[in-house]
Amino acid sequence: MKQKKPWGGRFTKQTAASVESFTESVSFDWRLCQHDIEGSIAHATMLAKCNLITEKEKVAIIKGLKEVLAEIRSGKFDFKESLEDVHMNIESALIERIGEAGKKLHTARSRNDQIALDLRLWIRDQTHIMIHLLISLQREFVKKGKMFFGLIMPGFTHLQHAQPVLLSHYLLAYVEMLERDITRLRDCLARLSKSPLGACALAGTTLPTDPKFTAKLLGFDGVCENSMDAVSDRDFCAEYTFCLSLIAMHLSRLCEEWIIWCNDEMKYIEISDAYCTGSSIMPQKKNPDVLELIRGKCGRVFGHLTSLLTLLKGLPLSYNRDMQEDKVALFDAADTVHDSLSILAELVANTKFNREQMTAACEKGFIDATALAEYLVKKGVPFRMAHEIVGKIVRECIRVQCKLSDLQLESFRAFSSVIEADVYKVLGVENCIRNYQSYGSTAPGLVKKRIAYWEKKLSKG
Repeated sequence: MKQKKPWGGRFTKQTAASVESFTESVSFDWRLCQHDIEGSIAHATMLAKCNLITEKEKVAIIKGLKEVLAEIRSGKFDFKESLEDVHMNIESALIERIGEAGKKLHTARSRNDQIALDLRLWIRDQTHIMIHLLISLQREFVKKGKMFFGLIMPGFTHLQHAQPVLLSHYLLAYVEMLERDITRLRDCLARLSKSPLGACALAGTTLPTDPKFTAKLLGFDGVCENSMDAVSDRDFCAEYTFCLSLIAMHLSRLCEEWIIWCNDEMKYIEISDAYCTGSSIMPQKKNPDVLELIRGKCGRVFGHLTSLLTLLKGLPLSYNRDMQEDKVALFDAADTVHDSLSILAELVANTKFNREQMTAACEKGFIDATALAEYLVKKGVPFRMAHEIVGKIVRECIRVQCKLSDLQLESFRAFSSVIEADVYKVLGVENCIRNYQSYGSTAPGLVKKRIAYWEKKLSKG
């Protein structure tokens, strides 16, 4: 039996089955059911307050909506493609349950402001979940930073050995990145916190409603000031997906690095077997597939952001059906980042750092050369001249195949007469670490303080 369309009064023919199949969105927007019902309960409460429905009708509507939600959660609800979307499926089920009162729920409301509301509510909830996952990952980095405090590793630029740093300092760099991701999500929430209900299709309503009351019931800071803007823009979806894209980018960078770190040439890390896979043909292989997949999924999230921006760029005001496609991109981007954060926190918790390999790597690449140049600066040598002198000293060390700290004092003085026996106090990675000054918490004491800061901050959740 064909379902009666809520807009069918103007039409003389039934909708073709092919059109129903092509235009339906309930196959993916069913995920908004809880938020749709939450918005409908607030809307019904407002309608009763404004005497547009009776108190008895309000009670019946709210009771019926809660029953529908319970049925959905139990897995017994039958979403019908012919009813197009989650909104009409819920409304139809409500009317079946409570009769005429259910037909009044859509008073002073359009699916246009209804879906704009549902998306805002959904993103608001998802944002809190995403922040929780980011904090969980931050905690794992801080735990590792504390556990391996004092372990020195080569810092890299251009993937070349650059200067020595504490592993803890390296790990805290990702904590800082994730913290900015959290602040961006919170900024996104602030702009999101406006209710579009009351805008209706695009121009509001002649009925005596109270949108501010509905907004307050739903926990928004206020209402959208322009009804056309309220129903026609999805910048909050694009902004949220942009935030997700930056999170995915940060995760991808870490994954790229750790994929390199766990290979046989570096062996900086050892990932638990439980978070790796093998080869179907090479028995010896232990592959970092989780890291590779997170890296790969980053491009998928970027693609969803591009999809949303492209979707919106050519739309005239106000609502257009194209906007139905926003949810496909939004939901998958959120799912992808959610799953990536969850599994990466587990992987980090189950990864060990190889002290011997990292320490041995610090002996390569003359990573104390900058400290030697700065030693010369303290002796009054202009930096550009100091840079050139140290470059020549490094070249000599390469020729004779020794480290800077192995060079005899007479050899140093052949390049600069200001070099004295105290030069050996600045050479070597441990001296470099010990002599670092305050910027960026590079110095060991400051790294330790930063770990303590993050432990305290993250303990509050």
